[in-house]
Amino acid sequence: MVFGSGCNAIDRCFRGGGRRGGGDGDELMWDMDLKPHASGDYSIAVVQANAALEDQGQVFTSPSATYVGVYDGHGGPEASRFITSRLFPFLDRFTTEQGGLSAEVIRKAFDATEEEFLDFVKESWSERPEIASVGSCCLVGAISKGVLYVANLGDSRAVLGRRVSQGKNSTVVAERLSTDHNVAVEEVRKEVEALHPDDSHVVVFTRGVWRIKGIIQVSRSIGDVYLKKPEYNKSPLLRQIAPFFPLKKAVMTAEPSILIRKLRPQDLFVIFASDGLWEQLSDEDAVSIVLRSPRAGVAKRLVRAALQEAARKREIKYDDIKRIERGFRRHIHDDITVIVMYLDHPQGPPSNAIRPSNNKGFVDYTSAPMDIFSFNSEDGGEMSFVSP
Repeated sequence: MVFGSGCNAIDRCFRGGGRRGGGDGDELMWDMDLKPHASGDYSIAVVQANAALEDQGQVFTSPSATYVGVYDGHGGPEASRFITSRLFPFLDRFTTEQGGLSAEVIRKAFDATEEEFLDFVKESWSERPEIASVGSCCLVGAISKGVLYVANLGDSRAVLGRRVSQGKNSTVVAERLSTDHNVAVEEVRKEVEALHPDDSHVVVFTRGVWRIKGIIQVSRSIGDVYLKKPEYNKSPLLRQIAPFFPLKKAVMTAEPSILIRKLRPQDLFVIFASDGLWEQLSDEDAVSIVLRSPRAGVAKRLVRAALQEAARKREIKYDDIKRIERGFRRHIHDDITVIVMYLDHPQGPPSNAIRPSNNKGFVDYTSAPMDIFSFNSEDGGEMSFVSP
């Protein structure tokens, strides 16, 4: 599997294949109805709430593997955009070197991405000290040889829709495949506290929620260097953007949780989404929506359902949300990225499967636009990623 074979170098592929002009009449939404991958179809949708989109989503497909990535940035868009340009190439490189995909390959790809982002921060932060406080959750799915790998940092989530037989009847249940690394979860909170027995304030309750050092809810990420490297925390440069707090050792980590699952015929689809979706919908509600919806545009239907729930909570109409500008819209909902992967052929495509004529060797790459507002504006132009 070589990234360059289908895209003429992967760094030329950082442009989505979705619709311009705003999905569902919303200028801050982008979506792609349906595209094939080796085991079925997939659909993507993104809605922007922040002034600069901090979510990123991407899918790479080939006959031998499918990669899915959802990256939920915080403090700015730089970390999530950086991951978009680095993680998949590292996965591809280490898979080739190790002779196949594995948990160790995935860990190496996460580690390499984290180290390269740290290098970027070292080079940039004297001029841009705020870059030390930028980070991103990172959720990755990979399907290869009938096996599903799910790796994550932070609180983006992967949820499986699985058929369960009950006598002569069957139903579809929601099965969470990822771990929420968020100190709102008591188990995670205790994990962080146990790692810092000499710091009684490593997790504190402030502004209505539990936060690490009173700052951040997620305990694992790419980036957030000032919460991992004491030398950045102590620097006067950081005082320009963050209050001082003592830091003897890292209070966050980039070690992913990894689940490995052999796919079965009962496994129907997986929903990969940033926490903007899960703040509004339960796992069960999301699976139910996918189950009863047509495939084409299913990711957009999930986003729409989340926005409708956000509107209900605020006691406003769904159409009112569409008129709220980016930045201000963050007070109503978060950026939301959704990728739905159908699993028609858990063990891979049948030997007589027809390959899409527009995909050379059935290798394809799709990325959501880096910024929905720019993509949908008249002067948005072609979206391409330039390394920070």
